[in-house]
Amino acid sequence: MTERGNEALHREARSLEIGPSRVSWNGRALIADIDEITAPIPRRIKGRITLHPSAITDTTVELDSDGQHIWSPIAPVARVEVRLDNPAMSWNGMAYLDSNSGSVPLERDFKHWCWSRTIEAQRTRVLYDVLGADGSATSLALNFDRAGNAEPIAAPPAVPLPRTFWRVPRATRTEPNNQARVIATWEDGPFYARSLIETAIGAGRVQAVHESLSLSRFKQPIVQAMLPFRMPRRAQKPGL
Repeated sequence: MTERGNEALHREARSLEIGPSRVSWNGRALIADIDEITAPIPRRIKGRITLHPSAITDTTVELDSDGQHIWSPIAPVARVEVRLDNPAMSWNGMAYLDSNSGSVPLERDFKHWCWSRTIEAQRTRVLYDVLGADGSATSLALNFDRAGNAEPIAAPPAVPLPRTFWRVPRATRTEPNNQARVIATWEDGPFYARSLIETAIGAGRVQAVHESLSLSRFKQPIVQAMLPFRMPRRAQKPGL
């Protein structure tokens, strides 16, 4: 996640280039060609990620009462192929693609959110709990089938999950008389965590990718000062 200047951006109808990396749509799959330097430990990461959507949805959801923050679950059921040259590794599996867009910074209007999506071959269930800066709460619970059709479902009761190493709060939802647990924490930062969890939705237990974002933490000066160490800011130069 490298920040670059305007001169590094090139956009066409079916492609987007930022520096040496490129995302393109060939009519059937979304292809990401990555050539970047990792941070904080510099290492080259180079390869291709190909996302094959089962369907593409036109669903959009306003996350705030003013309509300034929009969530779009573009491909809720998909398959991904990852082929990296450096480091040499590859894998494939179930995938998901969404987008958040807005006309003002997230930290202005939100304090925190927890989001999760289940890992299932024939459908994806998304839970989204958002806490606004004014104390208002928004809760979404949606089921997407392989055709991309969205159907609201009853949201199970909210339950807490263990805080991360950085003390970022995590929570999810699970059916009554069922526990939710963290299987693994993949990303653990001062304001953000991504985890693999197990919970109960509907009639059975499922695994889900879980995200917890603390925007109250994000806007603190000390966290802002730490960002360039994980998200370097580079001018466009050959090989960067």
